[in-house]
Amino acid sequence: MSQVEHARTVLAYRTAPRVWREPRRWSWWVQVLAVYTASRVFSALVLLVALGQQGSTPAHWWGPGRPPYAAFVADWWDGWWYRQIAESGYPAQLPVRSDGLTALNAWAFYPLYPRLVRVLADLTGLGWDVVAPAVATIAGGVAMLVVHACIRAGAPRAVAARPGLPLATVAVLCVFPSSVVLGAAYTESLALALVASALLLVVRRRYLWAVLPVVLLGFTRAVALPLAVVVVVHAVGRWRRSRAGGERVRDWPAMAVLLVATVVSGVAWPVIAGVVTGVPAAYLRTQQAWRRPRPVTPFGGWTRLEAFDGVAVAVTVLVVLAVVALLVSRSARRLGPELLTWSVAYLVYLVAVADLISSLFRFLLLAFPLAAALVGLLPAPARRGRWWLGGLLVVLAGLQVAWALEVWVYQPGEGGFLRAP
Repeated sequence: MSQVEHARTVLAYRTAPRVWREPRRWSWWVQVLAVYTASRVFSALVLLVALGQQGSTPAHWWGPGRPPYAAFVADWWDGWWYRQIAESGYPAQLPVRSDGLTALNAWAFYPLYPRLVRVLADLTGLGWDVVAPAVATIAGGVAMLVVHACIRAGAPRAVAARPGLPLATVAVLCVFPSSVVLGAAYTESLALALVASALLLVVRRRYLWAVLPVVLLGFTRAVALPLAVVVVVHAVGRWRRSRAGGERVRDWPAMAVLLVATVVSGVAWPVIAGVVTGVPAAYLRTQQAWRRPRPVTPFGGWTRLEAFDGVAVAVTVLVVLAVVALLVSRSARRLGPELLTWSVAYLVYLVAVADLISSLFRFLLLAFPLAAALVGLLPAPARRGRWWLGGLLVVLAGLQVAWALEVWVYQPGEGGFLRAP
């Protein structure tokens, strides 16, 4: 390149729009995807470090020797079950052990994600180890875009008190300890996208459109029922404003349709499992197979505390108290009624139906408004808020490393709380 051409290039660079050199001027969706992409690179490095600690695994995962990275993110734990569903479907009869009890089986896992991966794998000719993590990663990017829009539309008071809150919420979610599953063969990415989409559409009063993500959620994860509480609270709020002289509510039928859809979606998969296998309680019996000997009853998972030592019990109590404190904080109260209601209803639902294992950290990703409440604990002044966010991200990133090293690496014969991602 001649000196003249070089000078022209430098001049063009200096006089060109500076938008791409100033991230603050990027479009909101570019900022979100940039944060998400950076976090996926970080999580991949974290998993590579964890992979370096992996030894032999069960033969149906990989067997002796260290597996490749693709298998590590596509065939571990739940990923293996989703692969079986994609390749072989669900058993027509509920499998039973020699002692007459229900055996572990695929009915515990919902079909939308593995079926979607199967369709895309057939279309592209690529294998499960490539398509499954790719689908999860892409769904995670979509989820972060919707989460950003949801916080912006559903929590205007919180955004006014803490400028930049939507993007900060995305950043916190992206480095949350269990966020490594957003790039693995798990359903958190897809479920988060559907939950956030449903909440966003409710906030925007697009009730019939909200039926679509709600129905899809019913075949993704067992988390649709708490959305019914959100619809009821939203409807009550509109009714009260109408009684106080606000706008007349003309879309009661659409809200009723959405409410019915949330309830039906919440029970559809257990009903289907019962019809196909001929055992009405097939889904509950399958869940019992994973929890045995703990009961599958409301709050039954907390009986696991009996096996915890004193330190573990104390840590569990402190975590619960911290979450409750966050829910009643001023920052949480700034969230819109729909987002706050979802957080409370979903957490109560988790406490009632989930087992007390390390997977709870993964389940917390769907309570994404709590990330906004956490960021908003220090809304002002701006400098102090930035320090708070920066420190929060550093701590969460460190915990992600610890979580991956402790939980993601399979240890033969390991039991207890830190059993699986």
